[in-house]
Amino acid sequence: MQMHPKLQELKTRLAEVNDLNEANAVLSWDQMTFMPPGGAEARGRQIATLERLSHEKFTDPEIGKLLDELQPVVPELAPDSPDVALIRVTTHDYQKAVKVPPVFTAELSEHTSKTYSAWTKARAEKNFKLVAPLLEKTLDLSRQLANFYPGYQHIADPLIDDLDEGMTVAVIRPLFQKLRTELTPLIQKITSQAAPDDSCLRREFPEEEQLKFGLEVARKMGYDFNRGRQDKSPHPFTTSFSIGDVRITTRVKTNFLAEALFSTIHESGHALYEQGINPDFDGLPLASGTSMSVHESQSRLWENLVGRSRTFWQYFYPQLQAIFPSQLRDVQSEDFYRAINKVERSLIRTDADEVTYNLHVMIRFDLELEMLEGKLPVKDLPEAWNNRYFKDLGVIPTDDSVGVLQDMHWYSGTIGGYFQSYTLGNILSAQFFDAAIRAYPSIPSEIAAGTFDHLHNWLREHIYKYGREYRAAEIITGATGRPLELESYLKYLHSKYSELYQL
Repeated sequence: MQMHPKLQELKTRLAEVNDLNEANAVLSWDQMTFMPPGGAEARGRQIATLERLSHEKFTDPEIGKLLDELQPVVPELAPDSPDVALIRVTTHDYQKAVKVPPVFTAELSEHTSKTYSAWTKARAEKNFKLVAPLLEKTLDLSRQLANFYPGYQHIADPLIDDLDEGMTVAVIRPLFQKLRTELTPLIQKITSQAAPDDSCLRREFPEEEQLKFGLEVARKMGYDFNRGRQDKSPHPFTTSFSIGDVRITTRVKTNFLAEALFSTIHESGHALYEQGINPDFDGLPLASGTSMSVHESQSRLWENLVGRSRTFWQYFYPQLQAIFPSQLRDVQSEDFYRAINKVERSLIRTDADEVTYNLHVMIRFDLELEMLEGKLPVKDLPEAWNNRYFKDLGVIPTDDSVGVLQDMHWYSGTIGGYFQSYTLGNILSAQFFDAAIRAYPSIPSEIAAGTFDHLHNWLREHIYKYGREYRAAEIITGATGRPLELESYLKYLHSKYSELYQL
């Protein structure tokens, strides 16, 4: 069937916008990996220019006209046609984008690029004051961005919608409260016991060997290095320049084995999603994850439900011992398994165990809502951060680098809209994993044999390949038979950690 000429024209225009966005992504990737510090000012200007051009091209009235002209065509197409999805997704994105002036988009982009560079310096010097003035402007710009979308119930809602369409503070808050109610007594029971010895993870592990092992794990998972690569960055991330070029980063601590290993597994989970999208979508708005929460569910599924499982290490631990014989010769596999699943009240979100991790997210979510609501001035953020950590986790940051400066998110984007995705992703990771095992009960024994084909294929067929063709709620229900729910996640946590800690 011949493509409607208006649809073909729309795809051509969208591909041009995408080319600008992906060129910009290359500049951002370089900034976070190899760019010398002296390039920060110029890089911010370059990124802002591309951001403005992309925004102008996408909000061109001609695209709006094409979308209007295509609405009568939609009933003539198959309801589940990717073209119908493309028109829907583009219309949604266009209607949001035209409300934001291109000059604001450029200003926000240049500012966040400048702030990221300042954050790297502030973090290294453990001094929040070095970046605080820039963060104040970020907060102001975040509020401005939200106010381009009047009619919201909470000022954070438009920012959340950018990454998790349809999610609102009114939905997230009670869900988080219910989860907190379940987690608090579980954490108390676990941490009241003697903690497992994790000193085996804190010996000296040379960087090159750590990276080599992590890459081998990623290959076994299914990450295609013909369409990707791994580099180092201050904060691990995944970026996609196309379905044929999806890159990951990690960071290495030679005195802590888990840092690079689990960040590599985590980012590989993101990358598998991006590499698994239908190739026909490349260059179009459909060629990305359906939501940030679903994206996070994939990184957390591979990192935790797979990578921290006993079955996973039945296969990989002998290989790890072979790479680090002097460090791990005296460590039994069961002791290693308990070490990587140690539950403790800690400072660093990215290093946190599965049971306490969501408290780290909730702290950030609550603080950013308070900032957006005008209840928490930026200058008071470190004190508020430290107070919450003491109240919720019983620990106090020793300095800003392990406190308010540890995450790059507020310093490389807006304040609000991102952190909820981590906990929603955790919840969904167990729900998706349960559904995959219902389809293929052999998955756990296959993981123990170092084989991930059934799991990877199930995820690709039920989640990855669709990109944004379906909304997150449709993906979740279609893959699992149920909407987002806590049952699978709570059952997983209670089962695993009751056995580990003999509760």
